[in-house]
Amino acid sequence: MQLMTTYADNNYPIIVGDEALSSLAAVSGYSHYIYIIDRAVMRHHRAMIDSLIHKHALVYEVDGGEALKTLTKYAAAIEDILAAGITRRAVVIAIGGGSVGDFAGFVAATLLRGVDFIQVPTTILAHDSSVGGKTGLNSAAGKNLIGAFKRPAGVYYDLTFLTSLPYDEKLSGFAEVIKHAMLESEERRRELQRDIPSWNELAALNRMDYWVMSGIRQKLAIVLADELEHGARRYLNLGHTFGHAVEFRHKIPHGHAVMIGLLYMEILSGRTPHHLIDWFRALQLPIPRFADFQDYYELMKKDKKNNDENVQFVLLNPQPCMHSFGEDELKEAFTQLQSLLGVEDEY
Repeated sequence: MQLMTTYADNNYPIIVGDEALSSLAAVSGYSHYIYIIDRAVMRHHRAMIDSLIHKHALVYEVDGGEALKTLTKYAAAIEDILAAGITRRAVVIAIGGGSVGDFAGFVAATLLRGVDFIQVPTTILAHDSSVGGKTGLNSAAGKNLIGAFKRPAGVYYDLTFLTSLPYDEKLSGFAEVIKHAMLESEERRRELQRDIPSWNELAALNRMDYWVMSGIRQKLAIVLADELEHGARRYLNLGHTFGHAVEFRHKIPHGHAVMIGLLYMEILSGRTPHHLIDWFRALQLPIPRFADFQDYYELMKKDKKNNDENVQFVLLNPQPCMHSFGEDELKEAFTQLQSLLGVEDEY
């Protein structure tokens, strides 16, 4: 399956399936090929990756995960790459999950004031982050607070990479698939639940090629209307405001936190999400013991969407919309979420 983006200019191909890597191998015309590769992906799929790498390429292996996205590791990578004497006709190729794509994309956006960038996602989660052009690093103050918009020159997604993922990574990535289905419609979400009702179907990657491409199409439809996140693109943060706070506070996988954030969003939208709770339990979503509400509130106040003293949330009523909430409303929703999930404070 493949599609071409439809921006006014600088469009790029997105190829999902068996033909993706052969298409990537045919990419040519660059002065230097810089591969930033997740070390674990290289270990599991070395033969497949070796067949892609151009002669005389610079191969930079990294440990994936949010710990990669630091200014220290970024500076080390930039200096190593510059030492190779590259030119602006170079290309950075990210092979890994979302953190590797975020990191490599920011390297490409800032290297010599910008070189081309190609995404080779290897996780379900990265189907979301690999398109749309957001790149970034984390800071001590929060997640993804340092970054740039950098549209890729191509996205090549071979689902063979997904077979080596542990279940918790499949579940983490599936959260973004759920998010995209919810943004499209409630009927679309129900269709997704019918296809993947429990952990068995998710572990087997049931119809995952179809749902990955569906998620990509839904994201692109929003990004094409608002690439730089001045309006509708903010809807892609559905579940992420509280989710990012939970992720940062508990250091749990991104998608697990987003699923908790989707439950919180449902409560703020005025609904009691028993249907989602039952589904997420069937998918074996782990729930952490919550911290004090104030811990999350302080993190949510730093969210980039905020423009006043309140916290901005994406809601579904039933279409996506923005709404701001004060501390008391957010605390009440948090208390309700705790009660529904049957979890206690960690203190």
